[in-house]
This record gives sequence, structure tokens and C-alpha cells, in this order.
Amino acid sequence: MNRKKFLTSLSIGAPLLGTNMMNLNANVHDPLTKSTHEDLVIEKATQAMLCMQRAAWEQGTASQALIAIGRKDLAILFAKDAIVRQTIEGRLGILGSDPGVTDPGSNGEAVLLTYRETGDEKYKKAADAQYDYFKNKAPKTSDGILHHVTYAKQVWSDASFMAPPFLALMGDVEEAVKQIEGFRKYLMDKEKKMYYHIWDESKNDFARKLFWGGGNGWTAAAIAKIIDLVPKEKTELKRKLIGFGKEVIDGCSVHMRSDGLFHDIIDNPDTFVETNLAQMLAFSIYTGIKAGWLDSSYKPKADKMREGARAKIDQYGIVQGACGSPNFDRSGTSTEAQSFFLLMESAYKKLIR
Repeated sequence: MNRKKFLTSLSIGAPLLGTNMMNLNANVHDPLTKSTHEDLVIEKATQAMLCMQRAAWEQGTASQALIAIGRKDLAILFAKDAIVRQTIEGRLGILGSDPGVTDPGSNGEAVLLTYRETGDEKYKKAADAQYDYFKNKAPKTSDGILHHVTYAKQVWSDASFMAPPFLALMGDVEEAVKQIEGFRKYLMDKEKKMYYHIWDESKNDFARKLFWGGGNGWTAAAIAKIIDLVPKEKTELKRKLIGFGKEVIDGCSVHMRSDGLFHDIIDNPDTFVETNLAQMLAFSIYTGIKAGWLDSSYKPKADKMREGARAKIDQYGIVQGACGSPNFDRSGTSTEAQSFFLLMESAYKKLIR
């Protein structure tokens, strides 16, 4: 399954994050002390992510991971290049003729952070332009739900993470929840509590009627992020999102393997064993427990997922066995897998503090 008709990426060099990064032959499973061991793995995973080529959604997801682990300095550098590559209609981080409609929104968190940190109005203008694109220019379904690409009238589960959290960060939580509700309307199987991958409006049918792990992970993670952004007084919106978050986490968790991982097509054991969904769900669960909308009974599942994912980190800090770029049709590696390893680890540490 080709995620994009166009996939061009930019390789961005990065400074070494610590002296341990030079020891690339060190086995991450060496019997180091817990704190040193975990710090080393995070440093290596970060370095590997920074060395990967990135399209718009990869740049944005990576920048969010950098914010999560406290590397605002690097997130600001990511934002600088995202606005260098902002299109005239407002899409952030676009390379070449990338047809992504929702993907560019994933860069918005870093752009807003950079505005707060620097006070430079160009970042506010860039965020405003991305917001205006989503609200007034982006192609949508007849009921106002964002298409994912420019070349087809399609709703993708991926889009849940790309646009709605940014809309919430811009203060438009009503629109964020509307989009999540729309993705759920078009893609959710309410019996199995999981999301199909792609709905095609022009065909009034699914273009990919499969429970892709990545798409369900994007959705769970997006909902977890948005819940934290909904003001306390908007109790109905928060209640609705909490229901949606529990729904997809519960639906996916039924299919967790004994090693804490999942199959690429969640309910199809003939597809390859995939790493990133476990990371995405663990991030969502740890975030939910920390925020109080999930109870602690979910933690053992997340811990099992985290354990399974951490076992897939190689000596270079690369998450192996993810649904792999550039075509996302086989086991491999990806920027988003690196990003969600860091997001998962950050959420875990925040929970156990």
C-alpha cells in the first residue's frame, strides 16, 4: 500500500546528543544501570530519528517527539524548516508536489512552540496560515471532514493525528472534535472497535477496508493528545473523546500478542508482526492514566507493549519491525516509529514520576 503517490524526503543532519552516541557498537541490552541504560537508548533512538529522511508528517511527528523529551532547541530547528517549506496556501513542511492535505498540520505544534519561545511573528503567521487552510481551503467531504490527499476524495485514519491536535492547539477544540467524530463516522467498525484505513467518498465505499495497525495507532494517540487540550469546562466534549479513546484502545488490545506486539493488519495473523502500534497504544495508555481518564488497570497492557517495542531497538537505536517507509507495505523502519518510541518513553516517565 503506497501511503503517498509522492514521497520525497529531506535528510537533515544533527549534532551528536551526547558522548554515548559515539558508541554505536554498544548493545542496548547491556547490563547497565536502569537510568543510564534508558538514557542511552533514548539518545540513540533520537539520533537515528534525526538522521532519517522526512516528509511533512514525518517532520511534524518527529518535532512533537523532540518536544516530549525536552529538546525544544531541536524542535525549534524543525519548525524553522517547516515554515521555509510552507506553501502559499498554508501547508507546512511540504516537499515538492506532496499531495498531503492533513499531514502538514503535524508541524503546527513545533511552530507554535517556536512562536512562544522566540516571539517572532512569522511563526504565528505560519500557524495561522495552516489553520486557515484547514478551515477554509482544504478539500473536505460534504459534511466537512478533511480529505487526506489532494488527488482523491478520501478520508484516512492517519489524518486523526495530523490535523485535529493542531486545531485544538489553536484553540478550536470544537473543530478538532468534529474531525475526530467524522473520521470515526466514516472509518470505525463499532462492533470491533477499530478503524478501517481509507474511505473513498466518490465511490461511497472503502478504498482500503483493513484494520491497519498504524492508522488505529494514529487515532488513539491523537485522541489522547486532544483530551489534554480540551478545557475543563467543556465537559461534554471531553466525555465524548474519552469514550472514543477507550473504544479504540480496547478494540486493539484484544489482538495484542504474547510479546506485546500486534500484526500489521491487526486482526490478520498472516500479516507481519509490527512494532509501532504497540508504541502508539502504550503512549496513549500512559497519557490517559496520567490525565485520569484511564484507570491503572490498563498499565500492565501498556507495560507489555513497551517491553515488546523496546526489544526491537537495535544497536544503532533504530526501531526494527515497524510498518516501514517509504511505502508502508512491509516490515522495516520509519521516522514515525522512532518518534513514537520517544513519545512512549516520555509518557511512561511522566506517569511513574
